Amino acid sequence: MKQLRVGMIGYKFMGKAHSNAYRSLPMFFPQAALKPQMTAICGRNEAAVQEAAAQFGWQESVTDWRELVARDDIDLIDINAPSDAHKEIALAAAKAGKHIFCEKPLALSLADSREMLEAAEAAGILHMVGFNYRFSPAVQLVKKLVDSGRLGKIYHFRAWFLQDWILDPEFPLVWRLQKEIAGSGSHGDLGAHLIDLAHYLVGDMQEVIGMSETFVKERPLASTMTGLSARASADAPKGPVTVDDATLFLARFGNGALGSFEATRFAAGHRSTNAFEINGSLGSVRFDFERMNELDVYFTSDGEDVQGFRRVLATDPAHAYSEAWWPPGHTIGFEHTFTHEMLELSNAVSEGRQPVPNFRDGVKCQAVLEAVERSIDERRWIQISEM
Repeated sequence: MKQLRVGMIGYKFMGKAHSNAYRSLPMFFPQAALKPQMTAICGRNEAAVQEAAAQFGWQESVTDWRELVARDDIDLIDINAPSDAHKEIALAAAKAGKHIFCEKPLALSLADSREMLEAAEAAGILHMVGFNYRFSPAVQLVKKLVDSGRLGKIYHFRAWFLQDWILDPEFPLVWRLQKEIAGSGSHGDLGAHLIDLAHYLVGDMQEVIGMSETFVKERPLASTMTGLSARASADAPKGPVTVDDATLFLARFGNGALGSFEATRFAAGHRSTNAFEINGSLGSVRFDFERMNELDVYFTSDGEDVQGFRRVLATDPAHAYSEAWWPPGHTIGFEHTFTHEMLELSNAVSEGRQPVPNFRDGVKCQAVLEAVERSIDERRWIQISEM
């Protein structure tokens, strides 16, 4: 198996997920065209990135991403650093002729994401963006049902991504709550996944209108806290929260379908409820990532006496990726979506084609994110073509 030499920038949540995927790919998908070689991992904290390299299985660690991008022994740059770093790293990687995998959202703004796409296309490199939920077997089944026409004409796509991890007003002001670093809050972090699933499963959006709210306006500075679970004292210095805590919007698709979207970090009891429902003229489907191996399916053609949603366990060989894992009924988890993602990347690089989803999908998602923000500011419907 030929090798794909990887240099990765970032080593925390997504860094661990990507590292696990690189290590798992050749074991479970020996037919993958390229075997990832985990050449070097990069992070600003030397001790922490050295520890991550040893734990995750990277050959070495560095603290300067520019050094990593310039190396001749690396084919692919994997970017999972905070969002404000994506553009600069991607532009440098493209200039150096490296293929790029970049976590979502692609950039802080639509203009920046377009610049990244243009640079990648000008350099002739291959590029991919990290919308991993596409790669759940149950979501792949939804795609199959929609594309084959078994759900008929699509009328509705409704989606919600609900979390509660910042419900405590004393939770510290981490980078995800600062617009200059994250770009947006629940909208770009959670809503971006819903937007991509909508694009993937239903089609392009035509117009949107939205609303948002920041429920907790100030939070204790993270530098004053000893850990994310700690509580600040009453007189601890605070800083402003500059992103949304919750964003909701409506959409009209180009094919006439209607959409509703909700992303919030203030839904008590919801650790990570990433769910959607699609209604068509011939049936419906319901998916919730907290039960990611299951898909609820309803067909109008069923006899009246047995009509109703049925539970399909997407673990049989008929379902995408399932033959590589365990016997039917033996479920998989969150980490497996990243392995499937890297399978697509590996095969695309070997075949010389653009992986899917790629920077074009990232730009398309960013256009909707910004159209929603603009609609909130201007209190009106915004055409995606305006963006």
